[in-house]
Amino acid sequence: MPLDTSYTGQKFKLVGTRPLRPDGIDKVTGRAKYGADAFAPGQLVGRVLRSPHAHAKIKKIDTSKAEKLAGVKAVITSADLPDYTNGDRGMFDILENCMARDKVFYDGHAVAAVAAIDADTARKALKLIKVDYEILPHVTDVDEAIKPKAPILHDDIFTEGVEPKPKKPSNIAKRTEFGHGDVEQGFKEADIVIEKTFKTEQTHQGYIEPHACLANVGPDGQGEMWVTTQGHFVYRNQCAQLLGMDISKLRVTASEIGGGFGGKTHIWAEPLALALSRKANRPVKLVMSREEVFRASGPTSSTSIDVKIGARKDGTITAATATLRYASGPFYGMWAELGAMTSFACYDLKNVKSVGYEVLVNRPKVAAYRAPSAPMAAFAVESVIDEIAKKIGMDPVEFRIKNAAKEGTKSSYGPVYGPIGIGPTLEAAKNHPHMKAPLKKNQGRGMACGFWFNFGGQTCTSININPDGTAVVAVGTIDVGGSRASMSLMAAEELGIPYENVRCVVADTSSLGHNDMSDGSRVTFSSGMATVIAARNAIKVLCQRAAKMWDIPEDAVVWEDGCAKPAGANAGTFPPLTLKEIAAAAANTGGPIAGHNEFVADGAGVSFATHICDVEVDPETGATKILRYTVIQDAGKAIHPSYVEGQYQGGAAQGIGWALNEEYIYGKDGRLQNPGFLDYRIPVCSDLPFIDTVILEIPNPNHPYGVRGVGETSIVPPLAAIANAVSNAVGVRMTHIPMSPPRILKAIEGGPA
Repeated sequence: MPLDTSYTGQKFKLVGTRPLRPDGIDKVTGRAKYGADAFAPGQLVGRVLRSPHAHAKIKKIDTSKAEKLAGVKAVITSADLPDYTNGDRGMFDILENCMARDKVFYDGHAVAAVAAIDADTARKALKLIKVDYEILPHVTDVDEAIKPKAPILHDDIFTEGVEPKPKKPSNIAKRTEFGHGDVEQGFKEADIVIEKTFKTEQTHQGYIEPHACLANVGPDGQGEMWVTTQGHFVYRNQCAQLLGMDISKLRVTASEIGGGFGGKTHIWAEPLALALSRKANRPVKLVMSREEVFRASGPTSSTSIDVKIGARKDGTITAATATLRYASGPFYGMWAELGAMTSFACYDLKNVKSVGYEVLVNRPKVAAYRAPSAPMAAFAVESVIDEIAKKIGMDPVEFRIKNAAKEGTKSSYGPVYGPIGIGPTLEAAKNHPHMKAPLKKNQGRGMACGFWFNFGGQTCTSININPDGTAVVAVGTIDVGGSRASMSLMAAEELGIPYENVRCVVADTSSLGHNDMSDGSRVTFSSGMATVIAARNAIKVLCQRAAKMWDIPEDAVVWEDGCAKPAGANAGTFPPLTLKEIAAAAANTGGPIAGHNEFVADGAGVSFATHICDVEVDPETGATKILRYTVIQDAGKAIHPSYVEGQYQGGAAQGIGWALNEEYIYGKDGRLQNPGFLDYRIPVCSDLPFIDTVILEIPNPNHPYGVRGVGETSIVPPLAAIANAVSNAVGVRMTHIPMSPPRILKAIEGGPA
């Protein structure tokens, strides 16, 4: 059945309602099984030895004493993870991050691992492993890392994106550039030009559940893994490649996930657990401690960003440039590239240029964090946008409305926009009561816009119709934000049966074709589309079975309201057959009834949001209190509005923590000083106001229900909105995130902010 992707604004019976979440009872009663809840008979405890140095050569590792300790069943080093990456630099970086080879690149880098009969024995074994290091100079600051005399992390990395190719190795791994027009001419046409530099510190996703997995590799080479992850198919593929296994020989089952936000899209300890199990010939459970999570799993980038914007007195932006330096850890990704792409995406600009630099530093390998790289870029750009508006005496909302991107705008990163929601979110902000509420002394209001691409990707989904008329939807995308409820709603909507009659499960890697990660806000869009197509394919089979039961042509049957009905000249007169009746007769009409779909989902609609924030700053202590917060965002179509609101509120809450408190603090020795929630302070309930939400629905024409991803955009505006609010409250532009009390006091007193 061909997919109709023309959203018609049809009236839904189930989509858009708020049924109870299917996983709620298990989670609140403790029955839900997370990564560390898996158990296998005879399992061993895995532990990892980590480097105490930020940068050092590994001269020698002696594991002999650990191997002789009673109760130790396996000890591994990088020698047990041979290079099966087939010359793939990206996979080699993953391999080297999972277990250091010739050098350690950050405090916490894994150098060896053990599997023992219990945790005490494993800890004793780690102490018996002797590592001879040659300590090397290190660099942890993104600006220091690009200076001529900075220690070089890799002697085989030469800056990509620069012509001619540099002859000397560099900590700048890659340069990327986006934009169009003539920025120099644009600045000449401006009446006002403002240029500022901003810094943001490294933060962690702060998920409550640490990384955990149970791995089991048998003597026949067949392996299984139970793991907390955002993408068990990708984990399977990468782990199999690193261990030299056939993909078909490794089966991965995803547990419930206690938060990920992008941090569980990368493998860290999972290949080590598999290698230990293979060597010990027993199952191995490996669970990271909270300290290990902070020291050795992927935080976001620290950044240093220059922004320059010019505008006429009438409020028209004539030119905009940004230079973005993003710390990638010791292995580069595409973090500065994403920052450069997103920086000016909210605006319709004739002359714009963004240049991103991926900078290598002696910190953990960077991972995605919810719209990765966009919050930092938005902080810098939206701060200068506010400064320009103030300078020309224009309301900051009106200034943004005047320059907002719209359908037909050529984006700053290249594509031309279709129907988008930045204008409607700004209009909604302008008319929201929050904008008109009075403020008191030491209080300030700020607002900011944010953008995220959204993503489609490889997706595979099955729907099986049970003999009793119920249905099971099997998806391969991890439920990180309520997707099982959304899939069930869409399947029930298509099939015409009650929501309660649909169950959605996350299938293991041996039960479905490949599915990409639950990232890029792709799940409700891509798995939702696959669910709709699979349901329509199942309906086609249901109609065929009804035709067989009535002995009429297949094209004389239509599906309406959960029933097969005869239609047309050759249909005859028969009472409708319900899905339950057709399913009950399936054994006599051709066997099981199912619908299936696999495809690469294209056309994910871009997403925009506008946030408003009120703060109060204590001028004596520099402490900031969030008084009121409003999120306005385009969802395309809110399949389950409660989950959509939760995504909006969650992103804002994380942004509040990032803006005011959260940061990695490194000592002069290159070691992380605050690897735990006591010293790395995430927001608690008393730090947050009620976060109001406004759901706008500007349909994505590329999805049958108009869906856009919503999970990531909500973290993009908070840094800027809060910075603008704090700056307005204290009368000084804040340029360094987080805006902790000491930084605010320095700004008030006239020092660097």
